[in-house]
Amino acid sequence: MNMEPERTLQAATLAVDWGSTNRRVFVLAADGTALETAQDDRGILAMGGSGFAAEAAAMRARWGDLPMLCAGMVGSNRGWIDAGYVAAPASLAEIAGRVHWVEPGRTAIVPGVSRGADGGGRADIMRGEEVQLLGAAAAGLVAPDAWLCQPGTHAKWARLKGGHLVDFTTAMTGEIFAQLGRGGLLADGLDGEVRDGAAFREGVQAARGGDLLARLFGARAAMVLGKRARADQASYVSGLLIGSDCDARLASDFAPARADGVDVLASPALGDLYLAALDELGCKARLVDSHAAFLAGITQIWSLMQ
Repeated sequence: MNMEPERTLQAATLAVDWGSTNRRVFVLAADGTALETAQDDRGILAMGGSGFAAEAAAMRARWGDLPMLCAGMVGSNRGWIDAGYVAAPASLAEIAGRVHWVEPGRTAIVPGVSRGADGGGRADIMRGEEVQLLGAAAAGLVAPDAWLCQPGTHAKWARLKGGHLVDFTTAMTGEIFAQLGRGGLLADGLDGEVRDGAAFREGVQAARGGDLLARLFGARAAMVLGKRARADQASYVSGLLIGSDCDARLASDFAPARADGVDVLASPALGDLYLAALDELGCKARLVDSHAAFLAGITQIWSLMQ
């Protein structure tokens, strides 16, 4: 009988996915195992441009005096410090080589990724998403050559080749829906639950071919005239916006052959809406665990920094 005591993993690193509105903290063992996770609303917009060092101290007071590696908008010009950008094509190794140390040996921030900033054409940037996108490939959650969608406030569509992030584009899908719900004519009805169903898929189909601005006003008119129930308005408008986003990507030269399908990197609640929209538009898609992808990416970056 083996009487050797079971080994307990010890916390070694704090990994922080620090975005605009939310913050996720992962307490990691040396092998990348997440021992504890927590999420709150202490994103950079709640910080007012200051207090980041105090927040880091508070996290260490709660989870231990550990090295901390942060990613996301905390490294933007509105965050703790501007950590700069790595130009696409980008790899985890290149990102690890450009990590910005706020406190040498203790606190570091991952740079973002940019495209087209120096060479003209369409410019784009991301912060935080690169960890998940490249982490998904590093962990084998997606193929080294893949087409990915990462829904959110600013939805990212990215192409990987050989495990490198070679190109991406951003759509302000989630932000537009949120802004429409805060005021103006369309706000009435957008407080309802968004769910996959007839109204959502009707919105996706209505988005085909463009003319989004006119169709948004038409959503208001349909509700006023009693053609659509108020309870279905949020789902319809969400379908219209997500459908417009997906349809534009599928129709562009950014998309590979539809047979390749799209890996949707998201939580089930939001990811399932994109799966439904892509299905409605005739494109295969599958859901990939965004938390697992982030952990794989941030662990690999930390390992490459050592």
